[in-house]
Amino acid sequence: MAALRIPGPTQALRNLLVRQVRAVFNDRSKGETPVVPSRHALFEPDSPIRMVHADVVAMMVGGMRALLLQMLHPAALQGVLDHSDFREDVEGRLRRTARFIAVTTYGHRDEAARMVGVVNAIHSRVMGTLPDGTAYAATDPRVLAWVHLAEATSFLEAFLAYGNPAMPPEEQDRYFEQSAVVAEMLGAAPVPRDRAEAAALMSEMRQDLRGSASAREVAAFLLEGEGARRPGTAMRALGAAAVDLLPPFARTMLELQRPGLSAIPALAGTRAMAGAIRWAFAGSR
Repeated sequence: MAALRIPGPTQALRNLLVRQVRAVFNDRSKGETPVVPSRHALFEPDSPIRMVHADVVAMMVGGMRALLLQMLHPAALQGVLDHSDFREDVEGRLRRTARFIAVTTYGHRDEAARMVGVVNAIHSRVMGTLPDGTAYAATDPRVLAWVHLAEATSFLEAFLAYGNPAMPPEEQDRYFEQSAVVAEMLGAAPVPRDRAEAAALMSEMRQDLRGSASAREVAAFLLEGEGARRPGTAMRALGAAAVDLLPPFARTMLELQRPGLSAIPALAGTRAMAGAIRWAFAGSR
């Protein structure tokens, strides 16, 4: 009869951290469980997109940076204001977005295609009118291109800052090439396929952006919350890290200041958090 193995304090701490992280991204009340990597996913094991998207803290920092950038596009912003309950269900929106990324990155390619189909169906119902009377639709390829560009650049920037600063340039280019696959399945165009194309598109699309009062209000809500819904210490640290990584033009448009010396503990805490989670998940799927 095999002896019962009781985890030591180190393994127990690892298990605790893993459970806490998985609880954030999987709604157990809905029967959600972590996405298991498939041998028949859209992307091969150990490829750049799977490495970047596996870094939990970098993805959270990058996700916040992406949302701040996305709100600068009038159509993307109005779609959120008109058709989203993000103020009442921040955690749910986080989980749904994280699950979409997990399934399309690691899940079976058929499940990834099904998930993309669900999102495309939702987008087909998101339309309306901007304050200036211009019609908008979430299926507009250029709007989708901005949403994708904000995400891809943000996830990679955060990974370089908090995941692997030594990621080779060719792997960074490959990340854009791989992330373009899902973006095109969603109908985005144009879609960058390397760092140079991403930088050129970011510069070109700045003409579409507006630093409106609504964009600044949403940014303030994301970073500071409102009423009884205030971010805890960890989320404030992640928010400071996201603002720190924003391009200067975006901080100016959102009237945000780059974190100064007072934010050093928050940025250091984010880096420590990233290391702790990587340590906890070492050897797990």
